[in-house]
Amino acid sequence: MPAAAFPFTVDQKFWLVALPNLIGAVMRIPYTFAVTRFGGRTWTMISALLLLIPITGMVFAVTAKPPYWAVLLVAATAGLGGGNFASSMTNISFFYPEKEKGTALGLNAAGGNLGISVMQLVVPIALSFGLVYGGLIWLPLVLAAALCARLFMNNLEVAKSPLRAQFATVKRAHTWIMSFLYIGTFGSFLGYSAAFPLVLKLQFPQAPTAHLGAATITLAFTGPLVGSLARPFGGWLSDRIGGARVTAASFMIMGVGSYGVIVAVQAGSMAGFLCAFLVLFTAAGAGNGSTYRMIPAIFAATSPDLATAKRESAATLGIAGAVGALGGFYLPRAISDSINATGGIGTAFGWFAVMYATCLAVTWWCYLRRRVLATHSPSLAHAGV
Repeated sequence: MPAAAFPFTVDQKFWLVALPNLIGAVMRIPYTFAVTRFGGRTWTMISALLLLIPITGMVFAVTAKPPYWAVLLVAATAGLGGGNFASSMTNISFFYPEKEKGTALGLNAAGGNLGISVMQLVVPIALSFGLVYGGLIWLPLVLAAALCARLFMNNLEVAKSPLRAQFATVKRAHTWIMSFLYIGTFGSFLGYSAAFPLVLKLQFPQAPTAHLGAATITLAFTGPLVGSLARPFGGWLSDRIGGARVTAASFMIMGVGSYGVIVAVQAGSMAGFLCAFLVLFTAAGAGNGSTYRMIPAIFAATSPDLATAKRESAATLGIAGAVGALGGFYLPRAISDSINATGGIGTAFGWFAVMYATCLAVTWWCYLRRRVLATHSPSLAHAGV
């Protein structure tokens, strides 16, 4: 921002990092259903080429120096990438048997999530050669992705189904329960990934940096990196002990991590602050993998046949991704509002801890509870989701 001569306030900067997550959340639903309408290969080609829009917008923003509203609009177009993520998760769910979906979904998602860390590491280096390269470095990757989709992917007939059949999943209570839980895991990962660089700079301006030529590299990329690597581990572990157990453990750890951030800020401990955030990123990453693993297992246990289970779980992956991604908008805005109202981030992280406790309670009640009121309101604990 300073290099581009954009004199934005702290609140305006938080809007710039939050808005793409909001637009990405909205785009996930049509992108999800596009896979079942056009096929995985065709839609991957189209959605990859649509990323030329934010690339062009960024080049315009740093060369024309437009007003804030125009920069905000350009930031919004970056949300198209969130839609790509949702469609890829829906597409890959058709390729693997039930017992391998946790690992497959986790690895696929880790690759997508890793892009956040790569961006925070590579873009500063690119900017040292010129502001336009912050956008242009993605151009060959986008074109290569579209070409590889054309050459190596397939349109599975089993993945295609009428929209009416896809939307049937919105009537299922588990669709919305898992969407809520995904706010706590995936939404936290997105929100912290977006807010962490700003929060680190605001709370600890003296945080160490590394210099590579004219580029300045901060520690901000470490959080998304750890969270991305933890995601396939969460999926793998869920395949073995059950996604609900891993999800519950993730929420407990995230509650502890939230409290750790509050304590570290109050003590002025940068080391404690970084450790607490790494705990949050690790638990959120593992929780991403475990919650996504729960969805196919839930519908396998509650659907009348395998075809219906696959169709409804694929649709729910997209819906949960859309709702969960709203956390990527909510968390940065909550942190900004906390700073504006109290001068610090403690209030926001206190509410985050309450949110994780609520998610833990919902996970236990719906998917782990075996005795308490089980005869009156049974859970899916018997299914081992």
